[in-house]
Amino acid sequence: MSCPRSGDFKLFKSSGIKFGELLKVIADKGYQGIAKIHQLSETPIKKPKGKRLTKEQKKYNRELNRLRIVVEHVNRRLKIFKILSDRYRNRHRRFGLRSNLIAGIYNHELAL
Repeated sequence: MSCPRSGDFKLFKSSGIKFGELLKVIADKGYQGIAKIHQLSETPIKKPKGKRLTKEQKKYNRELNRLRIVVEHVNRRLKIFKILSDRYRNRHRRFGLRSNLIAGIYNHELAL
């Protein structure tokens, strides 16, 4: 599981990006307040200070992380291509096309 950076959620909120009403968002612990912004969002349950999570809460977190890890692996592969890890210096209107092509290459590798 990736470690959430403290500025990720702040950057998301300031970006003004809105999700479709029917889109389900599965985020990491760094996005704890997203449920106030988007109704169909899920984040892992944080451990209360000085207490422990129940078995049901741990099971919920594990199931949620099983869904998230697939996306995290794709993000890792896109970072290897440097499209997400470095500043994008090409035409911005072609960013979506290039990232889709790289994702297609990754999916093709998975199919082999």
